[in-house]
Amino acid sequence: MKEKDLKHIAIILDGNGRWAKSKGMPRNYGHVQGAKNVENVLSAAHDLGIQYVTMYAFSTENWNRPKDEVSALMNLLHSYMRTCLATAKKNNMKCRVIGDITRLDEATQKRIHQLEEASKDYDGLNFTIAINYGSRDEIRRAVKRIIEDGRKPEEIDEALIGQYLDTRELPDPDLLIRTSGEQRLSNYLLWQLAYTELYFTDVPWPAFGREDLEKAIEYYYTRDRRYGGVKDSEN
Repeated sequence: MKEKDLKHIAIILDGNGRWAKSKGMPRNYGHVQGAKNVENVLSAAHDLGIQYVTMYAFSTENWNRPKDEVSALMNLLHSYMRTCLATAKKNNMKCRVIGDITRLDEATQKRIHQLEEASKDYDGLNFTIAINYGSRDEIRRAVKRIIEDGRKPEEIDEALIGQYLDTRELPDPDLLIRTSGEQRLSNYLLWQLAYTELYFTDVPWPAFGREDLEKAIEYYYTRDRRYGGVKDSEN
């Protein structure tokens, strides 16, 4: 694997509500269409040789949205777990959920566990869904577990911390895509994105398709990844 080969894409799914409003529809319609678009983008990513895709579905801050919207999102996530299970089986796709799922209702937690268990041996695309996820919360939980495990200060390095993060089974993302024009990380994978290339597009998530994904990948290959170092020619 070459240093610059693109293995892992992280995506912030943004713009569902604004896209729906532009069509004279309620915000929840945008969330439904956004959920339907997930499989399209995953299929395109797999065709383009991507091994890992991680999507930000619901953040720890999203609980602050209006109650009816949060309720609709929770119902959508619950039903999507069944859809994702069928997709995983059809496409040999391994699925994980990161974040603190203990705040979700028991039925949704059960579906998440069923999805992860059923797909654990699939060896196609690795799909990770971030639900009730916030990077600061992830790091807080990691530090708490490190303390609970009695790790000594001299043991604590970047590798050890990585073993306690939700993403411990994943490589760091090579490319982050955020749709719908916003240019911020929104508490997403802050540790893991340290040297990730960032790509922002005005296209809202429900309208984001294969051509948009290809443009993001093309952008990635124009970048010079240095990981804090310099080119030999600059020495």
